[in-house]
Amino acid sequence: MKRLILPPSRRSDVSRTFGGQSFVVVLYAVIVALTGLVGAVLGAFGPDDLTPVALLGVLELQPTALGLAVYGVVTVGLALGLPLALVVYVSRWDDATAGKAEE
Repeated sequence: MKRLILPPSRRSDVSRTFGGQSFVVVLYAVIVALTGLVGAVLGAFGPDDLTPVALLGVLELQPTALGLAVYGVVTVGLALGLPLALVVYVSRWDDATAGKAEE
């Protein structure tokens, strides 16, 4: 019975170039940018009877293109960014702990 010998997978090249943490950070940036864009479009072309929004319960933003874009970027950026930062921190801490255990 003959064995089929396949060439090495090119997947490793792609995963080294654009994988793992860099992919997640780029995806995060794209989502936050799209949120800002949607906020700007809603502020510019949305209904006229929008009420002001409170950013983090502290700063009141008018429903203009800039106001809604800032509101979207900050709220989604924090809502996704804080858990992402926590995962990065725990991952680095876990890697450091695993390196000490192997010694």
